[in-house]
Amino acid sequence: MNKLFLAAIFALSTFGYTATAQKKASTSEVKVTIDLNNVKNDKVMVTVTPPSFTSNTVVFHIPKTVPGTYSSDNYGRLIDGLKAFDKGGKEVVTSKTDDNSWTISNAKSVAKITYWVNDTYDSELGRGFGKEDIFSPAGSNILEGKNFMVNNHCFVGYFEDKIALTEIPYSLTIQHPENLYGATSLIDTDKSDAVDNFKANRYFDLTDNPIMYSKKDYETFTVDGMEIVFAVYSPTGAHSAKSLLPYLEETMRAQKAFLGSINANKRYTVILYLADMEKNDAKGYGALEHHTSTTVVFPETMPADALGEQIKDVVSHEFFHTVTPLTIHSKEIQYFDYNNPKMSEHLWMYEGITEYFANLFQVNQGLIEADEFYQRMSGKISNAATLNDTMPFTEMSKNVLVSPYKEQYLNVYEKGALIGMCIDIIIREKSNGERGILDLMKKLSSEYGIEKPFNDNELFAKIVSLTYPEVGEFLNTYVAGNTPIPYEAYFAKMGVTKAKVQVPGNPFLKDQTTPYITINPNTKEIIVIPGSESSEFMKALALKGGDIILSINDKPYNLDNIYEMIMESQNWKADDAISVKIKRDGKEQILKGKVKLNFEEVEGYKVTDPSKEKLNTAWLKG
Repeated sequence: MNKLFLAAIFALSTFGYTATAQKKASTSEVKVTIDLNNVKNDKVMVTVTPPSFTSNTVVFHIPKTVPGTYSSDNYGRLIDGLKAFDKGGKEVVTSKTDDNSWTISNAKSVAKITYWVNDTYDSELGRGFGKEDIFSPAGSNILEGKNFMVNNHCFVGYFEDKIALTEIPYSLTIQHPENLYGATSLIDTDKSDAVDNFKANRYFDLTDNPIMYSKKDYETFTVDGMEIVFAVYSPTGAHSAKSLLPYLEETMRAQKAFLGSINANKRYTVILYLADMEKNDAKGYGALEHHTSTTVVFPETMPADALGEQIKDVVSHEFFHTVTPLTIHSKEIQYFDYNNPKMSEHLWMYEGITEYFANLFQVNQGLIEADEFYQRMSGKISNAATLNDTMPFTEMSKNVLVSPYKEQYLNVYEKGALIGMCIDIIIREKSNGERGILDLMKKLSSEYGIEKPFNDNELFAKIVSLTYPEVGEFLNTYVAGNTPIPYEAYFAKMGVTKAKVQVPGNPFLKDQTTPYITINPNTKEIIVIPGSESSEFMKALALKGGDIILSINDKPYNLDNIYEMIMESQNWKADDAISVKIKRDGKEQILKGKVKLNFEEVEGYKVTDPSKEKLNTAWLKG
């Protein structure tokens, strides 16, 4: 999640072989059928028809790691009862060699392989995954007759016959209830309402396209020739694609305007799964990017405004991944090794520049003010300071799957974004505001592209050739080196200096750990804490210690939806009309007035040098 407030609430390869070499090994395809009609013990059956093999012994793999997750998740743990059969139906000997791999003897005789697949949404904790929980947007759901989240890497594997056969075509057939619609960017070639057929040129293309089956709840719109599909699953119907569409549409239109021609997708699918917090459901909230889609998971109890704001922040980050690493990436990503991954050293670009763009485009397109942008960057500086600021970023990236580097992973969203900001500032300064980091990414996209990866150790030199020597000095000193970045020096180039700034606080929280309210666990009532200081909001309405809050603007609240109350209060504006129903000394009464907000003085940044106004404008609005 991008907002610290939400975080606080939720807390209550190097490539092995080239594509050409793999195609020579086998020209046939892998055929897969997933049966969503027959759910048994919360599992579905998968049948795989393998390609022709050249070896007597082959290995069938389910991924250990998938692109974009930067963690070892061992999806093979979801597989039960794998069996192989010859053409006559006789079972062929198989043996499980690790969490994700099965060795198949007499492989040339194998006609099909079958196995059952468990899901993750209602078993992340129940199966004892613990610290190895599978991030929900990369996981799966099997809810018979209602919802199936099909992240294909959870259901479908690949074969290793001397080499990993990940570059051969896949044909995927999904049998599903007629009343469930499959939202995906894959093209269904079957006209039946109960069977979908999809084709993928290689294993990556299959796993890169998630599918969510649920009752039809989707909206579409077109932006500059790109069709956007927005599909929503809300278990109680609290939210819908239609009600949330304005948040997504505003964001994606602004993103396309910001990117211009750099993104040429013809179709992009946003899949939103809303989890039922009262049941054993998905717990890992956030999103996972793909070339032509993104999967998003949030709790259904989020109020519409808060959910809409999160959609703006999260989906914008994931959509910018279409630039990097999906278009601009190294060979480690192009030829990803799903079971022995070799990581690229350029997470500063893949995640950092993506996160920077997700904030920059909002000020560029007028969705937020400059002061808000500065405050977001200031927050990232504070967050990065809590992590290891002397660990070389390239070193952390290349070793992100193991300790002590994986513990620093979150810095890709903090210092990584700040690296992108500093590079942007250098390019703006050297070019008199005419170019920035977006121009660099457009040039890199033109130089490489989806099918042409770069060598990890050559990227810095390529960037310098497209920009300035000062950019190379920055990369070598602060990204590959262990020197902390002097952010004030870069802000100063744009006329911005460090200063005390006022930011609005939450009416019910003094800070992240100190609330003004508490709960009576026996009655579920929300109570203003007696004897504590009051927020400006409480003072304006004359709320007193011991008052029980029953409703706000006619909406009832208690322990069951206190989260909604706090989240909705985040969107209140000063002087909004407000009505609070309370119980005081056993008697109900209504307090009416206007919203007054607390303002906290925090370290931040603001414009102090008007001589840099033209450069500053080019940076934020160019």
